Amino acid sequence: MTARSALPPAVRRPVHPRVGLLLRGIVIALVIALLAVVFLVLPNHDNDRARPTADGANPVTPGVYTGLGFDQCLAPTQAAMTTWTQASPFRAVGIYISGDSRACRNQPNLTPQWVSTQLANGWHLLPITLGPQASCQPRFPRYDDDVKIKPGAANDYAKARAQGTAEAAKTVAAAQALGIVPGSTMFYDLEGFDYNNVACRESALRFLSTWTTQLHALGYRSGVYSSAGSGMKLLERQRVSPLPDIELPDQIWLARYDNAANTSAADYFSDEGWQGNRIKQFQGGHNETWGGVTINIDRNYLDLREAPAPVVPVVAPQPAPRTGCNGRVVVDLPVYRGLKPKSKTYRPDPTTVNVLKCLLHEKTGKKFKLNGAYDAKLVKNVKAWRKARGMKPFARWTKKMWPEILPQQGTAARE
Repeated sequence: MTARSALPPAVRRPVHPRVGLLLRGIVIALVIALLAVVFLVLPNHDNDRARPTADGANPVTPGVYTGLGFDQCLAPTQAAMTTWTQASPFRAVGIYISGDSRACRNQPNLTPQWVSTQLANGWHLLPITLGPQASCQPRFPRYDDDVKIKPGAANDYAKARAQGTAEAAKTVAAAQALGIVPGSTMFYDLEGFDYNNVACRESALRFLSTWTTQLHALGYRSGVYSSAGSGMKLLERQRVSPLPDIELPDQIWLARYDNAANTSAADYFSDEGWQGNRIKQFQGGHNETWGGVTINIDRNYLDLREAPAPVVPVVAPQPAPRTGCNGRVVVDLPVYRGLKPKSKTYRPDPTTVNVLKCLLHEKTGKKFKLNGAYDAKLVKNVKAWRKARGMKPFARWTKKMWPEILPQQGTAARE
C-alpha cells in the first residue's frame, strides 16, 4: 500500500474536472499577470542616451538609441506624450517639421517648448521634412503650391540639385526655430516611386545628394526615409557602385512592412550598409492605446548604436531668426509666398499665415488667433490693408505686398 492510499477517504477523493479546470485557469491568469508586470518593469530599449547636456542645452537628436519608436502626422499633445512616456514601450518619435508636401502643415503642438520637454524626458526626436517628391510619384503634388523634383538631366540634373540645396536650408531654419541643435539628423521623406523610371530615379538621387551636402555645410547630419524597393534601393546602389559627385546620407530610415522589429529588408537590399545608423518602419498606420491614450501611428525600430560624428559647418553662423508676438512666431522665413483663403484646390501654408497675422498685429494692433487659418478676421483686415493703399479690396495677400510689412533687417528672400 502506498502512502497515498493510506490517506483518509476525504483526502483521497479525486478533484472534480470542472474544479480542476478552474484552478488551472486561475494559475495561468496569475502567471500571465506576473509576466506582464515583469515586462513592464524590464527596460524595452537599450543604448538609450537622449538627455540634456550639462549646460542645459538641448541634446543632439536622435542620438544613440536601440529600441522602438513611432511617427504620426500631427505632433501629439504634451498630455499624450507625458502619458506615453510613462506607459508605452516607445522612446523615439518622428515629427514633421518642414516641407510643403506634408499633410500636417499646421502643427499647433510643435513648439520649442514641446521639443525641449520631450528631449528632457528622454525622447529621441526624428525631425522629418516632406518637400518635393520624385517626379513620377503619382500622389504628389498634394497642393497647388508644392512642387515635384525637376527631372531634367541637363548639367547632371542641376535643377534637382538646386532644389535639394534649398530644401535643406529651409529645414535647418525650421529646426533652429524649434531649438533642434546642430549635429542632429534631419530626415528627408521621399515617398515610394517607380524605380525603373530613369529620369525620376536619377533626379531624386541628385536631390538627396545636395540635401546631404547642404545639411553638412550648415552643421547638421543627413537622414533619408524611403521605401525599401525604391529610395533605399537607390541609395544602396550608390553605396555599392558609386557615381561621382553624389554624397550619401549619414542615416537611413527604410519602410518595409513585414512586422519584424529589426532594421533588415534583405529581400530588397543588403544589411551591410549604415550599420548602427539604421531605422526601419515595420508597421503602417494603426491605432495604439497606452495609458488610456490612443494615437494612430506607424511603428519603427531604431538601431542607432554609433555616436554621431561631429559635423563642422563650413559657413558662418547665421543670426537667430527674428520672432514676433512675444516670441511665439518666427517671422523670418526662407520664402514669402502669396496667400489667399482656403479652397478645394488650395490650402494656405499655416506657418506663413501666422507670420502675416503677427506682422499685421504689430502694424495695426489688431489681434488674431495664431492657429494657421486664413480666417474671416484675417480676410477683413487684408481687405482693409489693401483699400487703405489704393488697391482693390480683395482677400488675397500677394507676394508684392510683403516688403511693406516685413521688418527691414533679417528677412529672407521674397518669392
